[in-house]
Formats: sequence, C-alpha cells, structure tokens
Amino acid sequence: MPESSHTRPSGLSPELVEKYDRLRAIMGTLQGCVVGFSGGVDSTLLLAVAVEVLGKQVLAVTATSETYPERELAEARDLAAALGARHRVIVSEELDLPEFRHNPRNRCYYCKKELFGKLIAIAVEEGLPFVLDGTNIDDLGDHRPGRQAAAEIGVRSPLEEAGLTKDDIRALSQALGLPTWDKPAFACLSSRFPYGTAITRERVRQVGLAEESLFKLGFRTLRVRYHGNVARLELGPGEFIQATTTLRDQVLQGVKAAGFTYVAVDLQGYRTGAMNEANSPETME
Repeated sequence: MPESSHTRPSGLSPELVEKYDRLRAIMGTLQGCVVGFSGGVDSTLLLAVAVEVLGKQVLAVTATSETYPERELAEARDLAAALGARHRVIVSEELDLPEFRHNPRNRCYYCKKELFGKLIAIAVEEGLPFVLDGTNIDDLGDHRPGRQAAAEIGVRSPLEEAGLTKDDIRALSQALGLPTWDKPAFACLSSRFPYGTAITRERVRQVGLAEESLFKLGFRTLRVRYHGNVARLELGPGEFIQATTTLRDQVLQGVKAAGFTYVAVDLQGYRTGAMNEANSPETME
C-alpha cells in the first residue's frame, strides 16, 4: 500500500528525522499488521505511524488481564479511537500458566509466548501479514525474556529496526502531538514481585489496589513492590517528599487498606528493573 502524504514534524534533529523516515519506510513495506498496543509511549507512537502509513490495514490489539489495571485499558481504548485505529481487546491468560505463576527469572517469556500466539492467530484471521511490538533500542540492554518469545514467533519490532531509543520516541511523540510523550513507563503488575515469589490473583489484586490508591492521590511515577506483608514504594523524585510529609497519612491509609501491614519507602526511588537487583530469588509461597 502506498504511503499517505504527511507533514514531517518540526524541531527535530537531522538524525531523528532520518530515524523517523526510516520508521515510515519500514511500515510502508508491511502491507498490513497487528500492533500489540498497551497504550504506553512506545506502542502509541508505533500505532500512530502504522495508521498514518497503512490506514485500515492496521489492527491494534490490547490484551487485558488481572495484571493490567482498568485505567490503562481505558486509556488504550481512548488513544486507539483518537488515532483512528481499528481496535480489539482480548483477554490474556498468563495467570493460568504454572510456569508464569511460579515467577522464575524468565517469567515474561511465558507471558509473551501466550500473548504473541494469540496475536498471530488474529493476524491470520484478519489476513494481516505481520505482528508488531513496541520494543526499542534501549530495551535490548535490559533483562527481557519476552524478546525470546517474539523472536521464536516472528514478531517484528519496527522501533528497534529504525534505531529509535526511548528518548527518541518521546521526542517524536511530542513533535507529533501524541499525549503519551511524557507518560511514565508502566509494566504489568506481575513485575512487582521478587523472582521466586508466587504470583497469585489475590496478590496481584492487592498490589493493584495499593497502586490505585496512590494514583488517586496524584502520584504518577510509582511502583508498589510486594514483599509479603511489606509494601515497598518506589516513587519519582518529586513525589518522595509528598509521600513522607503532606500525603503521608493518606498513603499509609490507602496502602494498608489494600492488605499490607507495613509501608516502606525506597530511598533509591523508582527505577526500571529494580527486581533484577537481587542476587538470588526470594521465595514466599
């Protein structure tokens, strides 16, 4: 399908313009695709460019489960509609997989294998030749077992192929007017558990309720890490002070109401891959 006419976003460096053009060129070779769409900064840019280039030959698919908060699903629905994308919501069933629930270090492999298998089936049903995900260059240096599942199943990652970093994606998103350009990173709730700690529906619900209470207080960059009866809060730099001063009582009340006995604030604050820092898995069956 030929590319639609477009206006190149202004204010970008020549290097980033080159990457953007490369991304569009990659999309132009696909003829049609299913986009795994979470509503995060990466998949939103991917979907926006895919729709611009391929139009109705794009289907965004969002997987929902107990590990994916309702507010994220609502945002994904709204974003897909705003981008003019066809959109489907499916249910992922990773919590039914013993390999996933046992929470080994390659937990994400089993989740992604289950999810990508469903996306491939939808692509075949729709007559769309490719399945895409939002992996970018920066993801390659992190512990991401889901990449193995993507490679085995044949999922493509155009953002990575175009050489885009996370900072590139945010800059491009801002230039294109996408509301996700400054959205904090989000990972599914299963990432809140130390490796070796069994992931159960009740524990996921507990973490989800605790995080939702903090979102309602206005916190944006946060994780509630599960350590048995202790909730370890990782917060953004500007939010640490609020949590320990003006909003301290509300934070305690909300997190304890979710079922935790103790509430601890991590002095290092929020950082990606915090659960990869432990030398050995923690086991609390």
